[in-house]
Amino acid sequence: MKSLSSGFREEDWVCQVAVPHMIELGRDVLWPLDLVTLRGSAMEIRESTHQISPYSVNHGMVGKQVPLIETAGGRALLANMSETDRQALLTLFAETLGLQPPFVMRDGGMDAVLAKVRKLGVGFRVSDFTPETGSISAPIWYEDRVFACLTLIWSTSSLTLEKSLAMYREKLLRTADAISRDLVGKLTSAEIAQFREAS
Repeated sequence: MKSLSSGFREEDWVCQVAVPHMIELGRDVLWPLDLVTLRGSAMEIRESTHQISPYSVNHGMVGKQVPLIETAGGRALLANMSETDRQALLTLFAETLGLQPPFVMRDGGMDAVLAKVRKLGVGFRVSDFTPETGSISAPIWYEDRVFACLTLIWSTSSLTLEKSLAMYREKLLRTADAISRDLVGKLTSAEIAQFREAS
């Protein structure tokens, strides 16, 4: 299957596993979807359906890095990490950007935001770096760790967070779970470890 992005490499098995599920969900919800993974102290868009979404206003997103604590994917990742891994990542984040904790975003402090993410089961974003859009993001698991996140993006002029959760949360979680299941048997633990080291 061909990728949706121009920068696709055939050996990029992450996208090979995720893309069919992303296309299926994208055709259903129409809003664009991004597959994001951790790279350093930011999230990187690895794959996207922006090019086939009738509602997308942002093309050429693949390869773009987006903020960790201000994105739905970053928050989904942080909320599902162990305390040790989370603190190590936030330390790297702070050092990279020259910031000092505690981290406070427009919608609240870090602890309160991550507690809400855990309650909802998805990361969320309704303001911050791109106020014209909102997003929710579901974790994709491999074994006991979040491997990537699947993010749905909508226009804030069209939907509220509450409406998007009601309409799309369960579909997004089901798709992320399906990708998680497909990773098993298609990737070895060594491949996963190598990918995580590269991030």
